[in-house]
Amino acid sequence: MKVKRILYWVSTGLLSLLLINAIYMYISKFEMVQGMLASYNYPEYLIYILITGKVLGVIAILSNIKGTIKEWAYAGLFFNFVLAFITHYVLGDGEGVGAIIALVLLMASYFLGRQVRPWIIKN
Repeated sequence: MKVKRILYWVSTGLLSLLLINAIYMYISKFEMVQGMLASYNYPEYLIYILITGKVLGVIAILSNIKGTIKEWAYAGLFFNFVLAFITHYVLGDGEGVGAIIALVLLMASYFLGRQVRPWIIKN
């Protein structure tokens, strides 16, 4: 159980750092991200949605919030990472590896969290 707890916190910590890094990049390099989304034919306001969703996701995953809110945070991040991978795959720009790494960390955090902290995530 101790190994699972350590793996849970390592995967959750790495996932949180990855999300915080993405938030920082969206804010500090706003024009670059805006241009990148424009080249993908995505609307500009999507940046604000991604920032808000990732901030709320980090808060929900790291806190002791119980039940549905934590489940929705994991689900929202799951769809974000899957859609990011699909976008990069379709464009063929080779940037989808980050989304795969994030997805693996997310799944490890979720499934280990269900075992290590069963009172937090609703069955």
